[in-house]
Amino acid sequence: MHTKTVWLSRAAAVLLLAFTAALSSAQTLTTLVNFDGTNGDTPAPGALLLGADGNFYGSTSTGGPNKGGTIFRMTPGGQLTTLYNFPPPSFTGFPGANSSMIQASDGNIYGTTPNYGTDPLNIWGTVFKLTPAGAYSTLYAFTLHGSDGQIPNYGLLQASDGNLYGTTQSGGDHSAGTVFKITLGGQATTVHSWYRRTEH
Repeated sequence: MHTKTVWLSRAAAVLLLAFTAALSSAQTLTTLVNFDGTNGDTPAPGALLLGADGNFYGSTSTGGPNKGGTIFRMTPGGQLTTLYNFPPPSFTGFPGANSSMIQASDGNIYGTTPNYGTDPLNIWGTVFKLTPAGAYSTLYAFTLHGSDGQIPNYGLLQASDGNLYGTTQSGGDHSAGTVFKITLGGQATTVHSWYRRTEH
């Protein structure tokens, strides 16, 4: 009985040492890029996109030459290339993206801007498309009336039907946000409008 206890103690010690070693290796941090405002500022929260080319893609909500945010590509070694500079903040909103992006089956990159639009009356957010070469276009702009949703503040996903899906934090039939579907061609459909719970 005593021998078994000693063996178990040694086994536990080995497991503890292995766990400690794993924790130590996990705490190694290497800074690849420092954002200083000129190359972007305030990177979007969430994971970077690992593109099909092996590079990482991300966005910033401010900074860059126009101070409106950027979309960038970064090699695994930390070489940063700015693919797109959002326009300056103006009456059409704050253009920068603030959520992670996806690369869809067509090879293009898609994301959202929460407080931006195509004209001063429609600054309720957009879904954008960026080609690997850096050509930017607005795929869809959410509108003032809000029945299709407002402020898409999170990332997109591509479902097995080939369409993109996302959520908005306000707007919709009950002003509590929506789940939306959008084709790669830019046709948007509201899938669900959330209800806002009323406390009594």
